[in-house]
Parts: sequence; C-alpha cells; structure tokens
Amino acid sequence: MSRLRLRTGCACWSIAFGRAASPSEAAIDRWLKEVASSGELRRWFGHDSRKWDEFRRKYQAELSGQDELLRELQQSAQEAPLVLVYSARDQEHNEAVVLRDVLERG
Repeated sequence: MSRLRLRTGCACWSIAFGRAASPSEAAIDRWLKEVASSGELRRWFGHDSRKWDEFRRKYQAELSGQDELLRELQQSAQEAPLVLVYSARDQEHNEAVVLRDVLERG
C-alpha cells in the first residue's frame, strides 16, 4: 500500500482511520483518536446525510470535553497548514467538517 503524502510544511492530524490505511501506513504527524467521534455516534450516523444536523450537535457535545487537545490543534494550525484526515467518502458530511468548524470558532 502506498503511503499518504502531504506537501512539506503541513501538519497532518488524523482523527479516524478506516480500512484503507492505518496510522502506521500513513505519513501523519499525530493520530488524535481522542477527538474522533465515538464509535456509538458513528454507527448511529452511518453517513446518512438526513442525520447530519443531529450528528453535528452530538459530536460537538463530545468535543466539549477535549479543550486541551482542541487548543493544541488550533496552535498547530497557526504554525502550519493543518490537514485533518478522515475515512468517509462524503466530503461534506463527516467528522472532519465538524472538527474544522469547531476549531475555526475557537
């Protein structure tokens, strides 16, 4: 399997991995499974866009207890472009979108 490649200067933080790659196979700086949505929430969501608004609300509630890690991600984003790796096919309805929005709001 080829390794995931990113341009120089990017800080790549993974929040979740699927079957396509594992953290050891990907060229990432850090795997932050602590800020990934819970398995229970992901199973409930099932990438059903009709559940998107509720998924966003529930995932944001899960993130509310991760203030230190969120600040660390925000700091990393100020120092270099931040790449959030996710394993969903849907580019608009996935946990990286929610996490990006939370980080941008500060």
